[in-house]
Amino acid sequence: MATGADQAVGFGLVGFSLLLFTYYSIWVVVLPFVDSDHVIHSYFLPREYSVILPGIAALILLLFVGTFIGIVTWKNRKPKKVD
Repeated sequence: MATGADQAVGFGLVGFSLLLFTYYSIWVVVLPFVDSDHVIHSYFLPREYSVILPGIAALILLLFVGTFIGIVTWKNRKPKKVD
């Protein structure tokens, strides 16, 4: 069973993910259909960043996954036997 602290961290992560998904969805899907002089545009970055930021995040994720796999592979290798 998860402790109260684990559940609080889990709910926090789910809440943050939901907030980020909602913000990005509005930024990419809804904002192009709103007039450019509307006040809602002041809450969002320029549209170019909607492609750049996820690309950078994906590269960082791939870097961490590759580093993790490399470290685990390096630590689990067995020495060669000399006959």
